[in-house]
Amino acid sequence: MTEEVWSALNGQIFGVWFLIGAALVFWMQAGFAMVEAGFTRAKNAGNIIMKNLMDFCIGTVVFILIGFSLLLGEDLLGLIGKPGFDIFTSYAAFDWSNFVFNLVFCATTATIVSGAMAERTKFLSYCIYSAVISALIYPIEAHWIWGGGWLAQMGFHDFAGSCAIHMVGGISALIGAKILGPRMGKFGRDKSGKITQVNAFPGHNLPLGALGVFILWLGWYGFNGAAATSLEQLGSIFVTTTIAPAVATVTCMIFTWVKYGKPDVSMCLNASLAGLVAITAPCDVTDALGSIVIGAVAGVLVVFGVWALDYKLRIDDPVGAVAVHCLNGIWGTVAVGLFATTAAPGNDTYVGLFYGGGVSLLALQMLGMLSVILWTAVTITITFLVIKKTVGLRASQEEEITGLDATEHGLPSAYADFAPTTSLTSLPEENAYPEPAASKAHVDESAPAQAVTRIRTAPESRMKLSNVTILCNQAKFEDLKTAMNRIGVTGMTVTQVLGCGIQKGKTEYYRGVPMAINLLPKVQVEIVVSKVPVAEVIDAAKKSLYTGHIGDGKIFVYDVENVVKVRTGEEGYDALQGEE
Repeated sequence: MTEEVWSALNGQIFGVWFLIGAALVFWMQAGFAMVEAGFTRAKNAGNIIMKNLMDFCIGTVVFILIGFSLLLGEDLLGLIGKPGFDIFTSYAAFDWSNFVFNLVFCATTATIVSGAMAERTKFLSYCIYSAVISALIYPIEAHWIWGGGWLAQMGFHDFAGSCAIHMVGGISALIGAKILGPRMGKFGRDKSGKITQVNAFPGHNLPLGALGVFILWLGWYGFNGAAATSLEQLGSIFVTTTIAPAVATVTCMIFTWVKYGKPDVSMCLNASLAGLVAITAPCDVTDALGSIVIGAVAGVLVVFGVWALDYKLRIDDPVGAVAVHCLNGIWGTVAVGLFATTAAPGNDTYVGLFYGGGVSLLALQMLGMLSVILWTAVTITITFLVIKKTVGLRASQEEEITGLDATEHGLPSAYADFAPTTSLTSLPEENAYPEPAASKAHVDESAPAQAVTRIRTAPESRMKLSNVTILCNQAKFEDLKTAMNRIGVTGMTVTQVLGCGIQKGKTEYYRGVPMAINLLPKVQVEIVVSKVPVAEVIDAAKKSLYTGHIGDGKIFVYDVENVVKVRTGEEGYDALQGEE
């Protein structure tokens, strides 16, 4: 009796954990959104957020209508599940938990594609191919693996989706990015059209990308562990899911440090995800040693993948989705056949090549992997080509330059406080804005009356006016301001800028791509002087900024023809004087 009670209780506990795991996988949508937004440019951040939102929402609709039944419906010849509408006709007996669990997995497959095709894909087109992935491509191959299809019948093993989810999403991303073409300016070409240079497009917010990686890592414990059936198995899955990404990240850090002279931040973030992808299929059948090897290979593989896409395949993948999900999805699927061991709790069936199991399991994993690749490649290629020929796949050049936030969604910026109030992408036609009638001019009656003189043509100034422009390091600005105040210069315009001198900065790398000109943050100070001698301003600036190192700054002096104070109409020297 006690065993029966314990068994029932254990079943209830793991039933609840199953749904908690599904919720964690749903939370991964936020992680994908943050990674993709952070690794791309600010002008497309809103578009990326919208796409990740619609992945799940559109996916839910089509999964209800067709996807779920194709995945888990009654098996038909090992190929598909029997289409049905049990969610509407037999709701009382419906498998609610499995529906939610497989739905969030389905959404993950679709969202992988958006990162590789970011910044230049029409939103409508994205909605269409996302729906096709969720309705047909993912459910059918997932049925082969998890729904009782022919691969499941043969013993193919993919516990949480290295093959069924990540590889499928990665293959779709690879083909989509190839058909779509690179972002404008990604590859430099000579006069014959031959690619001669790869240009880096640094992500606008790496902290946001890092937040996304940590969210994904947390969600992955549900991704890999939700289907565990015992506490021992769950604990082992947590161990392997922790070791592999950690080792992958350390490996990537060392590799990029040696190769590029400095550890690459964005590449290491990708490596964490690569290790998670690689361990997803074998997480329940491998041990700590196997996880270490799987992670180490993933850490190198992700760097190779990013390099290969840029320099060999000439495919533009802004976030590294292909390297992370496609290559490491393949690696994780193969790793089952190499590192499976009966030492893993709950595994008494699968033994890999390196643990004395021979090549049979490895051969089966290869067969399943190639079959899923073929299915995905054919169906997604057809999908993309049909979209390209009908509604169009790629945004226009003007839309890409302006940013998809503005053109697709009417957002001036995803960061409203930093958005310009006017657009510089087009100019109004001549006389597009009529002069306001004098009678309708606004008068602020609360302001004291001022004697306003008529604006005249610039007279010959009583004293020479000069513009002194100073470029300096941010750290020295306070010293400069103090020096200017000391000699009586109180008015200045300060701007934070990016730039470099003739040295072009120090060559740096972003995701393995050298940045030809390293633009460094500087402060630009503009001072118009009249009373204080220019030579005195220059001398004070030089003394306050000097360190003896390259990058101390430069000083430019220009003649100023005239100055007009708008409020009073004063001009020249008088316009620069303060109020008495």
